[in-house]
Amino acid sequence: MRIIDLHCYPNTQKWIDCQGPYVEALEKYWGRAWQAKTEEEVVAEFKEFGIEAMLVALDLTTTIKTPPCDNNYVAGMRDRHDTIIQAWAAIEPALGEAAIEEAKHAINDLNMIGFHFHPIMQHIRVDDKSFYPLWDEITQLKAPVMIDVGMTGMGAGTPGGLGAKTRNAHPASIDALAADFPDLTIIMSHPGYPWIDETTAVALHKGNVFWEMSGWSPKYLPDSLKKDIRSRLKDKVMFGSDYPSIPYKRILSEWDQMGYSDDMLEKFFHRNAESILGL
Repeated sequence: MRIIDLHCYPNTQKWIDCQGPYVEALEKYWGRAWQAKTEEEVVAEFKEFGIEAMLVALDLTTTIKTPPCDNNYVAGMRDRHDTIIQAWAAIEPALGEAAIEEAKHAINDLNMIGFHFHPIMQHIRVDDKSFYPLWDEITQLKAPVMIDVGMTGMGAGTPGGLGAKTRNAHPASIDALAADFPDLTIIMSHPGYPWIDETTAVALHKGNVFWEMSGWSPKYLPDSLKKDIRSRLKDKVMFGSDYPSIPYKRILSEWDQMGYSDDMLEKFFHRNAESILGL
């Protein structure tokens, strides 16, 4: 079966460095060291598990001011390896016109598929009206966006969460954005804990909103969502791992043990992504 992973990070030193003070918090949150690999080691892991990866860039220049794991770097890594089929660009909405120009560069020059936003890490709410010129430009570029919803391990357990506010990733912001930009394809990332029911409601109500389930052990999903995945959400949900957060051996095994039909798993692992993103 083809496996498209919508949400993979490069896991190289450049990506580790970009996260700055969050690395130590992540190690505590996941209970293991957060160590960089070489590009070749990352690609070998994708190949071992038959993963067709979509890399995610990361830019936190307006918050923690670290050097970004930038779009040129991630697009270059994609271009060097066949097992990496596409890449999501990162831009900082707070940069205004510069963010719009970077969006054009990512799509027109680098041929990236769309944009990933991390509201908690970037200290933004996506329904902030000051960012609407950016969403309008992205819509004109006909590029999808992937936006994190729910709790994050970034800063978890530290005093003040290193300044990050979890409420920024509430699905209500996605609901508003989808309503105001009906031609914008939006993919919510992660199950959206502790607002899983509200995230489900947004996915069901907005025809331009879809959902990938990265960064979460599937066996711990609530029963209501497990049921919805094989019924009401069967054409909306897609696979993501949040690599390197959860080992592929574990997450693929757990999805296989969920008891879904082969047809449902085909939709989940590749057919929905092919249809929604034109892969």
